Amino acid sequence: MKETQKISVFEKIGYSLGDLAANLVFQTLITYLAYFYTDIYGLKSNDASIIMLAVGLTAAFVFNPIIGVLADRTHSKWGKFRPWILFTAIPLGVVALLAFSTPNFTYKGKLLYAVATYSLLLMLYASSNLPYSALSGVITGDMGERNSISSYRFVAVMFAQFFVQVFMLPIIIYAGHGDKAAGIETTMTWMAIVGTIMLLITFLSTRERIVPTAEQKSSIKEDLTDLLKNKPWLIMLSLTILVFITLAMKGGSYVYYFNNYVDKTALINFIDPVITGLSELGLNFFGTDPVAAGFSLFNAGGIIFMIVGISFSKRLADQYGKRDVFKYGLLVATFFVLIFVFFKPESVMLMFSSQILHGFFYGITIPILWAMIADVADYSEWKTNRRATAIIFSAMMVGLKAGLSIGGALVAWILGLYGYIAKESAVAGQEIIQPHSVSEGSRLLVSIYPSIPFLIGVGLLFFYVIDKKMETKIEEDLKARRSKNA
Repeated sequence: MKETQKISVFEKIGYSLGDLAANLVFQTLITYLAYFYTDIYGLKSNDASIIMLAVGLTAAFVFNPIIGVLADRTHSKWGKFRPWILFTAIPLGVVALLAFSTPNFTYKGKLLYAVATYSLLLMLYASSNLPYSALSGVITGDMGERNSISSYRFVAVMFAQFFVQVFMLPIIIYAGHGDKAAGIETTMTWMAIVGTIMLLITFLSTRERIVPTAEQKSSIKEDLTDLLKNKPWLIMLSLTILVFITLAMKGGSYVYYFNNYVDKTALINFIDPVITGLSELGLNFFGTDPVAAGFSLFNAGGIIFMIVGISFSKRLADQYGKRDVFKYGLLVATFFVLIFVFFKPESVMLMFSSQILHGFFYGITIPILWAMIADVADYSEWKTNRRATAIIFSAMMVGLKAGLSIGGALVAWILGLYGYIAKESAVAGQEIIQPHSVSEGSRLLVSIYPSIPFLIGVGLLFFYVIDKKMETKIEEDLKARRSKNA
């Protein structure tokens, strides 16, 4: 009896929880790592930048390819990829907590501890999230179901992003009673517990339905040769790097933007009715810190409309093809990042409006990126008659980690160029007053700088050959080939 490639809602939700768990870690890295290192942990901006770049690139170009090769060659009663999710669930949660802890070491000890814990965190993240991502390519071969899985998955991602970017800073302040170091440790403890449970649910609720036949076995050399000849893969690798440079750059810059550029009086006047309304409903999440409250509500608006954008993604991708929807969605989303360069410190309403519109159009593209990478795995199998799902996804994870590392390091480095004074560099007992140049640097870090990688990515998509017509042909040919082999 031929096994259906249709996926139940239960399995789609179970699969999506894995990305919700992963993004409790990933979104924290994007949003708070630079801020944690400079303003809570106490590293100098240049040291934080070097650690984020060096460790991140090592993870990208060493950890991910190794995990990809090993995962593709894993054989167990649970499949190729699900065992990795099972056995990394607890270690990932433990190390995530350690990476955001603040032990009382000397400055040199702090540097060594940061390098060790960040390295372990990225290694375990790769060991969990790379097989998790590759799992989407073997749960089903049905393109429509794959688009649907991606939509479920990235709604879950948005929930994680919503929590991290909206509630995490106020919760850190509340949990630590004003002590951010204690607050972030408490918050990360609970996030680690919840994330571990979600990864275990993902393992238990999913199945691997696409199993390569014996004839599809290949050597590592053949897999790498296939990759280098695969033009869509090369484009997707470059696109992934560029997208995550921008996400890390603007995501890590907003907290500095609100602290150093946005006019506090205008911000209070704008958010006060919202805070008052939420308080009357018993939702006292934001405390008395206007910067934390404004930062949280700003992120909330963008994320809510990202979720709305995601809800349109599958319908548009099914009708017009992933490539074209991604290309034009990304182009419009970039416009609403670039426009921040024109906003005055008092233009709070325009800032929030642009964040909402950016969130909507970027939300349309979010599920499509990973569905396109699964399509590249199909394209490779279609061309070579060999399937190497994990190594293709590992290359994309290389792009993700490289982009995250470059973008995060750029935040700390560029702020240093504009004269940012980190906690470690301040005079003990004195309030830190940043120079005016930091305000200008913060403005450019959320506008001009992050727009450049997005625009290059749009240009690359004009050379990506897997359009709607080719998607359909690849799906039909592979279905016929698999039926014949079965």
